[in-house]
Amino acid sequence: MFACAAVLFSQKLLAAQPMMITVTKGFGLTLYASELGDAKQMALGDKGTLFVGSHKKGAIVALVDSNADGRVDKRYTIAKGLDNPEAIAFHHGDLYVAVDEKIVKFVNIENRLRRPGRGKVIYDRLPGKSNKSRRAMHFGPDGRLYVAIGAPCNVCETVAPFGSIIAIDLKTGGSEQVAMGIRNVTGFDWSPIDGALWFADEGRDWMGDRLPPDEINRLEKNGEHFGFPYIHGASVIEPAYDKPKNLKITLPNYELPAHVSPMGLHFYRGQQFPAKYHNQMFVAENGSWNRSSKIGYQVVMLAIEGQKVIKRSTVVSFLDGGFPVARPYGLLTAPDGAMYISDNLKGNIYRLYYKDTVKKKIEQAAQAEDTEK
Repeated sequence: MFACAAVLFSQKLLAAQPMMITVTKGFGLTLYASELGDAKQMALGDKGTLFVGSHKKGAIVALVDSNADGRVDKRYTIAKGLDNPEAIAFHHGDLYVAVDEKIVKFVNIENRLRRPGRGKVIYDRLPGKSNKSRRAMHFGPDGRLYVAIGAPCNVCETVAPFGSIIAIDLKTGGSEQVAMGIRNVTGFDWSPIDGALWFADEGRDWMGDRLPPDEINRLEKNGEHFGFPYIHGASVIEPAYDKPKNLKITLPNYELPAHVSPMGLHFYRGQQFPAKYHNQMFVAENGSWNRSSKIGYQVVMLAIEGQKVIKRSTVVSFLDGGFPVARPYGLLTAPDGAMYISDNLKGNIYRLYYKDTVKKKIEQAAQAEDTEK
């Protein structure tokens, strides 16, 4: 079941015309921060600082909710004038940013938000600038820095490391291709249940409204090839390129509808949502552009059983009729168990929360205060 909530927007914060966002029953949605350019990937600091990368502004911004009221009251610019600083990661107190062929590190960043200084180059062997090659970056359970490097084209045979996910050992500088044959991955995460790496891959354009499907993939072992550009989804053969005879391809774990454009993929690690959401996969469907009618523009939960996705259900829809209110991009579990959702259409960060849990905490706090009196 769904409940509709009218949310007001404007060029600043409020608007003359209300627009509807549909939220699954029991959940609430608030505006956490605004005016962030095209807010894309996010990283969360140990102290709760939310770092956001923006392509249009070429900036990394740090957001702080110092009084824990669910709304940002301080923001700091960590870096600006960068060329597409979308891929960011936080690890052991430091912020990592991929820019062109380099990865730079901002040391002890949460204690230096006012004066972050210049980032230190810690890796310089990423492929050079390409406007069509998107990237994403996270530290894995093994301590290595994983970087997804998209294909620099709609469909083509790529030259490594384009079209792959690599794992970098920052101590030695060595790297390994852990997944190949991908097209455009900006969302990947490790299952809290078994540690497996999952990622969402966006299918190619210009094959019609219903083809090819977007993909949810699961890495079984390092070095697997996931089919691009030879096969899309489980069965759509690419007419422009013939698959090498000896190439073994791993098919998708789950097929999403064509053109929903999955960007963020994140396993919910909090306790605020009901139990059925715990450790389940959430995907930000950024929405279609190469389609006659709009599809996507929502956050969905993909329920997993036995290492297989068995069900897809909408949690938040940002389509008001045929009009997109937002384009969800990145997802993160907040320190209090809510979920941050970035929007690269209007530059907002939303906060998805479960109303009953929050209400109970407020009531418990009030009861504790009365007892003390």
